[in-house]
Amino acid sequence: MDRSEDEILAGELAALGAVAGGGGRLTGRAAKPMKKNVHEIELVIPVPFDDAVKRAADVLGGAGRAVEPAQIEPGGDRKTIRVVAGGGFGGMNPVVVTALVTRDRENSTAVRLRAAAKEGLIKQRAGEKTAVRLAALLSG
Repeated sequence: MDRSEDEILAGELAALGAVAGGGGRLTGRAAKPMKKNVHEIELVIPVPFDDAVKRAADVLGGAGRAVEPAQIEPGGDRKTIRVVAGGGFGGMNPVVVTALVTRDRENSTAVRLRAAAKEGLIKQRAGEKTAVRLAALLSG
């Protein structure tokens, strides 16, 4: 099942609202019309495809928890890895991070990293900051 970023973010914010005693359901509905801070970064990693997939899975897995099963077994030309990471003040703002890893050349791999977070009244740019942070880890 492939849920949209908005559905995942609404569910994550609802869960935070429920934990905080806010009822949860209202928080999830309120999250849908909120603006989204989205940032995409295109990278070329100078490692073979299977190694790049493993690196992306390790970096994203270290930043958050998988929201959909990642298929990272060898073979194929494209793999998608998606996690929910914490961003913003105190890491409390959920950020959906998606890495599309694509076979490029024999010893290099293209990675499109996309991070999206809902923005409240205080603009934290959690999507942008998370994308930049994880891109640096993937490149290093």
